[in-house]
Amino acid sequence: MLLNAVKELQAAKKKIASQIKGLVAESKKIDGAIKALSGLSGSSAAPAPVERRKMSAAGRKAIAAAARARWAKVKGKASATKPAKKKRTMSAAARKALSLAAKARWAKIKAAKK
Repeated sequence: MLLNAVKELQAAKKKIASQIKGLVAESKKIDGAIKALSGLSGSSAAPAPVERRKMSAAGRKAIAAAARARWAKVKGKASATKPAKKKRTMSAAARKALSLAAKARWAKIKAAKK
């Protein structure tokens, strides 16, 4: 019985090994087909690096000058804004009159409560 189980395992091992060999061979065929197809389309596996556009020194100077002009315009407007209005101050006599009026109001309220 044990000998029979060992033989079955060995047979299964051989069968799995042959399946692996078949899959490896099939994988190689697929890789070859992919290479052939990519050769037909004219593209390589890795795309060619995109070449960046280069700007002339004159172009950079023109852009820098325009940026400086924009900032000068913004800063110039900021300094030309109207100054803030001065806070109005109350004279001592007006402050005293308001204080007396408030005291009179509160005295009246307190008197009404009694």
